[in-house]
Amino acid sequence: MSAEKFEPFALELYPEDLCRRLEQEQLFGEVPAVLEIDLGCGGGRFLQTMAEHFPDRNYIGVERLLGRVRKVCRRCERAGLQNVRALRLETTYAVEWLLPRSCADRVHLLFPDPWPKKKHHKRRLMCQPVFLKSVADLLKGGGEFLFKTDHEEYFELAQEAAQLCPHFEVVPWSEQDFFYAETDFERQWKEVGRKIQGLRLRKVKL
Repeated sequence: MSAEKFEPFALELYPEDLCRRLEQEQLFGEVPAVLEIDLGCGGGRFLQTMAEHFPDRNYIGVERLLGRVRKVCRRCERAGLQNVRALRLETTYAVEWLLPRSCADRVHLLFPDPWPKKKHHKRRLMCQPVFLKSVADLLKGGGEFLFKTDHEEYFELAQEAAQLCPHFEVVPWSEQDFFYAETDFERQWKEVGRKIQGLRLRKVKL
């Protein structure tokens, strides 16, 4: 008896070969459009809101948990969105090995785990030069990497790492610059009075 063929969820980006880097046309076909990637997209509130607000842009959410990927696909499908894809994969692998180079106009890393325990600090993505270099490789020339956190120490260390990274320049970022949706975490932390801080990095030519 043959095994049933696995069918990915609607709107799910399901690479046949996880050991080979994707080509640009495998993401949304050959129709060119602005592409934004949300790393660790959770349940997809940010992704859905951005995709609704900018229907001429394409969005990919990267999330390792199956339940969250299912939620992203269902909520975006119910909203009738065709400019969203969800990729079930661990963030660093997706960034470093799978997603096409020079494919994105923006990459978002919003409220990642701050790993507060000292023994776990090495897991902080924003403090890893290899990760920052890999994000820069995903971006087109002049593309932007946007980071937000409510964790003050993590933000300070992320600022230091960004200033030392030769692939990015830090540019000003205020709420008036452009529309930017809130995540579930951002709403939650604002309600309890936590300070939200953001970092906007632009890829530079070397």
